[in-house]
Amino acid sequence: MTPPKTVCVYCASSSKADKKYLDAAYTLGKILAESKIRCVFGAGKTGLMGALAQGVIDNKGEIVGVIPEFMIEEGWGNEDLTHLEITPTMHSRKETMAQLSDAVVAMPGGCGTFEELMEIITWKQLGLFSGTIIILNTNNYYNPLIEMLNRAVEENFMREEHKTIWQVATTPEEAIVAIKEATGWREDARKIAAI
Repeated sequence: MTPPKTVCVYCASSSKADKKYLDAAYTLGKILAESKIRCVFGAGKTGLMGALAQGVIDNKGEIVGVIPEFMIEEGWGNEDLTHLEITPTMHSRKETMAQLSDAVVAMPGGCGTFEELMEIITWKQLGLFSGTIIILNTNNYYNPLIEMLNRAVEENFMREEHKTIWQVATTPEEAIVAIKEATGWREDARKIAAI
C-alpha cells in the first residue's frame, strides 16, 4: 500500500479543552508537517482544531481547512491555512474531507467528532472509504466508545472482521506510525458488510 499523502483529522473546536488534548493536537500537526503529510481538517480556529493547525503551520506543513458557509458567517473559520475550502452544508463538508484524504485520525471531541468518526467507520465497512482510520485515544478518552464498538461485534451487530476497520493509538507518534505501516482494507468489503 502506498503511504498516505493526506490525512484528515477530526477533532474538537472547544476552547475549554484541557491542555493535554491541545498539546496532543499540536504535536500531531507538527509530526504531520515533519512527515510531509498534508493535513485536512474542519478549519476551526479554536480548541484542538486551532492547536492542530498551529502545529502544522509552525513546522511549515500544508494544511487544508474544509468548512460550511454558515460557520464562515459566524466567524469560526481559521484564515491562516494553506487552503480553505467552503462547502454549502455539513454533509458536503464531511464528504469533501473524506474525498481529499488517504487516512483519518480521530482525536478527542464532542458530538460532531463522534459523528464524523462513526460515519467514516460506516463508509469503510460499506467499501466507500478504504483508508486507515486511527482513533487517537489521548488520556483514554475513547475507552467507552472502543468498548461499545467491541460490544457491537460481540453482540453480532458487526462481524469480527470489522474490528480491523479502525486502529487505536495512544499518542500522536503512534498514530503516525500506524498510518505509515497500514496495509489497506479488504477489496471484498461489501461482501462482508452484511451480517
